[in-house]
Amino acid sequence: MSRVERAPALTTTSFAILGLLAIQPWTTYELAVQMERTLNRVWPRARSRLYEEPKKLVAHGLATATKESVGRRPRTVYTITDQGRAALAEWLQSPGEGPSLEFEQHLKLFFADFGTREDALAGLAASRAWAEQQLDVFIESARAYLAGEGEFHQRSAVTSVGARFLVDFYDLVDRWAAWATEVVQEWPDDPSRADPTLAIDHYILQLAQQRASRLAETSDPPPATAKRDR
Repeated sequence: MSRVERAPALTTTSFAILGLLAIQPWTTYELAVQMERTLNRVWPRARSRLYEEPKKLVAHGLATATKESVGRRPRTVYTITDQGRAALAEWLQSPGEGPSLEFEQHLKLFFADFGTREDALAGLAASRAWAEQQLDVFIESARAYLAGEGEFHQRSAVTSVGARFLVDFYDLVDRWAAWATEVVQEWPDDPSRADPTLAIDHYILQLAQQRASRLAETSDPPPATAKRDR
């Protein structure tokens, strides 16, 4: 008896690709470019993995594949199906997992006491350069959208919400690296000989108090007690 092959299980990456197909049909190359241009900032994946996802969607009946030719070059265009749109809508009903941060420069700073002060300063300078580079991309994009030239301008009401998070995050990295640079510059050449400090612990508790105050201000007031007739 021949074994019936099952389609590979769908992953978050599968639904990311399905979401792009909900915007318009794409080839695998175009999907990879769109992932790198947009979603790669919050869901980075190797291009080689992305090329397999559309085939998986077809196997599940969530997309169709159409063979075309551009000159002598063949290509396959993928289009979402009604079943695919329903599956995407169902996937969006779940809030998903929180962020997972990968930050090699930050990781190296954690072990700075096994290197030199200059090593740590170089890593922080690289962090600032990275943040500024990312911000430049959004600045250019913002100018294009304001000029009415942004790609998929009709979706800007949705995409701008996520863009605000990314811009704030890159700005946070830049501001943090600038502050950390001032701190590290006061270290001795051997960071392991730097004086211990509790300043950050006080800062964290101060933030906690501020957050508690904000929550208290925004919480609903208790319902008014009705007065009894006398």
